[in-house]
Amino acid sequence: MQAVIVYESMYGNTRTVAEAIAEGLRGALPDAVVRCVPVAGAGPEVTGSADLLVVGGPTHVYGMSSGPSRRMARLAAAGAPVENAPDSRGPGLDAGPGLRTWFRSLPKPRPGTRGAAFDTRTDMLFSGGAAHGIARRLTHHHYGLVAAPEGFVVEDTGGPLRTGERERAAAWGASLA
Repeated sequence: MQAVIVYESMYGNTRTVAEAIAEGLRGALPDAVVRCVPVAGAGPEVTGSADLLVVGGPTHVYGMSSGPSRRMARLAAAGAPVENAPDSRGPGLDAGPGLRTWFRSLPKPRPGTRGAAFDTRTDMLFSGGAAHGIARRLTHHHYGLVAAPEGFVVEDTGGPLRTGERERAAAWGASLA
């Protein structure tokens, strides 16, 4: 089995969850090939061989990130005032397109390829989540979902992950096997 975990991460929390999911999959399927890659490194040559494609991203403005929300996150991470700052990358942010753009070039999978979706989100009333939008796009691209979309909680916009969420992500990853 070949599994690919693709993630978009602004502050590193989603990357941490993706890596934990990969560890869980590796533990449950020791003979599997499991790759964990940022969205910028997840071209067709990487995703095309996957039997399981797991996709995750941060929650921005109740759902998946967008160009404007990514720009605001970069500026916030750099400590610049959003209204006056140049559009430059903040320290530690993953380069590349957001998931919305990436999905546009995702090729149709081989028959029987499965998928799963996750996000990182705050635990505030009406904070929303990106995982359902990711799951819809996976389904639209003909990936059969193996699990309900899952959200992992961060304490604040920039993190850290809530205590126990990394372990929960590893367990969720193992359950995908």
